[in-house]
Amino acid sequence: MEKAQDRLDALKKIEELEKQGLFNEPVEQDPPSKELLPNQIDYLNKKLSSKIKTFFANKFGQKFFEGMIKNNGLIIKEVKGLENLKNLDGGVIFTCNHISISDNYAVYKALKPYLKKKMLWKVIREGNYTASPKPFGFFFRNCNTLPLSSNGQTMRKFILSFKELLNRKENILIYPEQEMWWNYKKPRPFKPGAFSFAVSNNAPVVPIFITMTDSNNLEPNGFYTQEYTIHILKPIYMKNDLSKQENIEYMKNENYNAWVKVYENFYGKKLEYLK
Repeated sequence: MEKAQDRLDALKKIEELEKQGLFNEPVEQDPPSKELLPNQIDYLNKKLSSKIKTFFANKFGQKFFEGMIKNNGLIIKEVKGLENLKNLDGGVIFTCNHISISDNYAVYKALKPYLKKKMLWKVIREGNYTASPKPFGFFFRNCNTLPLSSNGQTMRKFILSFKELLNRKENILIYPEQEMWWNYKKPRPFKPGAFSFAVSNNAPVVPIFITMTDSNNLEPNGFYTQEYTIHILKPIYMKNDLSKQENIEYMKNENYNAWVKVYENFYGKKLEYLK
């Protein structure tokens, strides 16, 4: 089967960006982002209309992604490390490599034994919230998401909501690599945001790293569906004897090193980037 040109273009761009060391740059041809204003977002779903939309969005989203799983469009081969969550009781920041538009559901499904009846909140980019087409735009706007914003007032609202969620013992997923790189197997250097939020809120960070192998399912784009192994790693806590900035760097480095260790053990080779 002929491979889809948009996927070939994405892989080529990933290779070019990796060679330049630009690991946090976008690869996909996303629609232009629109500014998210404070009156356009109810982060904590306090309005009745927000609660109703979230209820139905989560129902439809679950049906959509479970349909993908049923049809082998999303394959979770194995979940490792759930025992690392046994001493946690919410208020956790999870980090994960961003490799697919459906990886957040894979993480949610892997964490369900820990989450119990709670949802997993997801930090997303502004454009995903304001400009994504259906059906994903509907999910991005209503499935317990926390969109970032280029508007200062909206970001202040975001920060306060983030803090309240952690105080309520909710769990939040952040992609520290920032951008999605489709089916990219290597861990990428991080932006500091996730770890700054962790330190500001005295919250533990639990690294999650997804490794991939080809399945037998050939997709319409000419590529094989990836089988995910989801590695849930040991929590990282800030240190009382370090300053805020030192803790941000400490937690960021610990998370990255934990991902690298999983990558090298799973694929059986040393992490090396193209030059």
